[in-house]
Amino acid sequence: MDGRDLVRSVSVVGSGGAARGLRTVRAAWRRRRIDAAGLPPRGPERARVPGQVRGVEPGPGGGLIRFDRSELRIVVAVNGAVFWGWDGAGPQPSYALAGSGPEPDPRAVLEPDKDGGWRVVAERVTVVVSRYGAVQVCTPGGVTLRRDLPPRWWEPVGGGAARWMQRSEVAADARFFGLGGRTRGPRLRDGGYRLWNTGPGRPFGPDDDPLHLTMPVQLVVADAGTHLVFHDTTWDGTVALREGEEGAGSGHDRAGRCEVRMDGGPLRCWVMVGTPARVLLTWASLTGAPALPPAWALGHHHARGGDEQDVRRTVAGHVEHGLPLDAVHLGAGHQDDHRVFTVDQDRFPKLPVLAEELRRDGIRLVSVVAPAVRSAPGDAVYEGGTAVDAFVRDARGRTVRGVGWAGESVFPDFTDARVRAWWGGLYAERLGQGFGGFWHDMDEPTSFSAFGESTLPRSARHVLEGRGGDHREAHNVYALCMARAAYDGLGELAPGERPFLLSRSGWAGSQRYGGAWSGDVATGWPGLRASLSLVLGLGLCGVPYSGPDVGGHGDGLSPELYLRWLQLGAYLPLFRTHAGGRAGRGEPWEFGAEVLEHARGALLERRRLLPYFLTLAQLARRTGAPYVRPLWWGSPEDRALRDCEDAFLLGDGLLVAPVLEAGTGRRAVLLPPGRWYDTATEEVHEGPARVLVEAPLSRIPVFARAGAVLPVRAADGGLELEVWAPAPGRTGGGLVVPDPGDGWEQAEIGRYVARRQGDRVVVTREGESGVAAPPCPVRVRGLG
Repeated sequence: MDGRDLVRSVSVVGSGGAARGLRTVRAAWRRRRIDAAGLPPRGPERARVPGQVRGVEPGPGGGLIRFDRSELRIVVAVNGAVFWGWDGAGPQPSYALAGSGPEPDPRAVLEPDKDGGWRVVAERVTVVVSRYGAVQVCTPGGVTLRRDLPPRWWEPVGGGAARWMQRSEVAADARFFGLGGRTRGPRLRDGGYRLWNTGPGRPFGPDDDPLHLTMPVQLVVADAGTHLVFHDTTWDGTVALREGEEGAGSGHDRAGRCEVRMDGGPLRCWVMVGTPARVLLTWASLTGAPALPPAWALGHHHARGGDEQDVRRTVAGHVEHGLPLDAVHLGAGHQDDHRVFTVDQDRFPKLPVLAEELRRDGIRLVSVVAPAVRSAPGDAVYEGGTAVDAFVRDARGRTVRGVGWAGESVFPDFTDARVRAWWGGLYAERLGQGFGGFWHDMDEPTSFSAFGESTLPRSARHVLEGRGGDHREAHNVYALCMARAAYDGLGELAPGERPFLLSRSGWAGSQRYGGAWSGDVATGWPGLRASLSLVLGLGLCGVPYSGPDVGGHGDGLSPELYLRWLQLGAYLPLFRTHAGGRAGRGEPWEFGAEVLEHARGALLERRRLLPYFLTLAQLARRTGAPYVRPLWWGSPEDRALRDCEDAFLLGDGLLVAPVLEAGTGRRAVLLPPGRWYDTATEEVHEGPARVLVEAPLSRIPVFARAGAVLPVRAADGGLELEVWAPAPGRTGGGLVVPDPGDGWEQAEIGRYVARRQGDRVVVTREGESGVAAPPCPVRVRGLG
């Protein structure tokens, strides 16, 4: 810990008193001292490359290729995904995969290729391996999408985990997306990106990297096709990206480049090829279907500090001003001395009564839960965890301690199934208090003692499902395992209800257990833009349900910025406003009558679109497609759309163009191919085109695709179909999935077709039993 860390520690925790600041500094020194004793020095290393091919062993879906100094296993799965692993690495064990993984495709066969190489030809992809270990991924037509050069390892002479590096080339026109939640996106610019889940310890902006939820998942979009590559290694690492450059007709293109460096772990990866929708479907089949949030979770959430009276005043304010509200989130201040799974009886003397009253009005309470457990005799969670040996220990067998909200704390080892079962049972206390959902915070894990690092030493020991290992391997999946513990526990405690879980951190596969929220994005216009980048990036990595804290954290929240952030949030999957931070404001009526009026419009529009969000949630579970999609989703070959970062598609039917700059009353919007209607004026625009539209303070531009059938909430609260007229001579349609409630009942997909017949639009429902009239009212828009 250097002087800079000391200053940052004092500045962040100073408001909590000198005692906490002293504990913070002491914990940071202790962590470094433990690592110095627990991690062996690397010492001299040997570099190694695969060498030349020496033999092959065909197998199901591919086979094993042996080189001088390594071996490569290639398997094409029945879902079209391609796996390869070096040095004997197989698909399992893996925290990312759902179950044991897909079966090999029996039609894919390892066969000789030119120049001493080998190849595997499958229906959607061809994989070519050179005699020196380069791996090339091609389309069925033979166009190269990705070429991985022979990897390199650095192995300690005295033994231990080997570092490795993999360099790759992609097409000159390719664009990179993904890598988890990144603020420098959604298109990832040239530079380095660290793969280490990190709590910055302060509000963050577009230049901060890494953040809470990183994952080695790249989505690469090029003219020739789209592919997703996932390096299934949980260790600390970096990804360096450089976009290519075309030779302007000279033929001398410079390929795009990617360099992955990992501090350890297996060198193995999965590659999926196809359209963006096909790729995300394959990814979901590999890592698990996204959890389906309960219906109320797709409404308006509000995070509130204070006490019971503050919560009641907030709810009463929403009622008084006609503002929809579906959930209130309580931070650590509602806990007794910030201790996990407790309630401050002075501030919330009748919490179950409050929760029941709110639930009758359709409002759920959501509780924050952090992994830090106060290490004090008499603390029930600490005593219970000690009894079952639940807490992380160092290399010498001593319990590791850090600094959390409640002071000196210990941390459960969620990589142990036995500990997960114990922790999952603790949520019974929260359910008994009336809470309907949970958001996990500080779960990187981080604490006030960790700035850019974990609160746990890298040498700390973890069970890792019985394999054993240290925190270098466990850190990035700590939050995923915590979410799994909660999800499984809630499934047993309340089997009739779908769990609601948010996690600040996570890893590949986190979508199986719930959604994500941004953490403390900084208040300001750059923070507003970063919020959209985070949601788009996570969606392309398989986490469809996410969102920021509307308004951010920090000073400088102007009425205009608040309103524009609220208007964006109303079209994001997780819509959570925030109050009680350093901004000090978060309720619309605090910003004046004009902002209140316009905020009411945004909140009511979210309520009106709730059936559409419910449909998107159901489809995301079935297909892996995110609710929020980049403009190139349906036209990845369109280079202009690939470079557009200030607008997005909401499902197939809507295009949202948020206002991301101060003082903007008009803005340019890039439209994909097709006919689009301005939903406010019903003016028609033909894409592809760039149009200039009004963006008054009362709304942001939203466009509907011609032919779209959107389920919306009618004025009487029932279901209504909003149909946007197809272009003459064309048809349209849409899917509608009515949510059966907050349980597990399977909902039926309704398929609707809209046909233009002169100056009329006819809408029918088509199913196995034939064509029928819609079972609900239909409102046609866009006919003039």
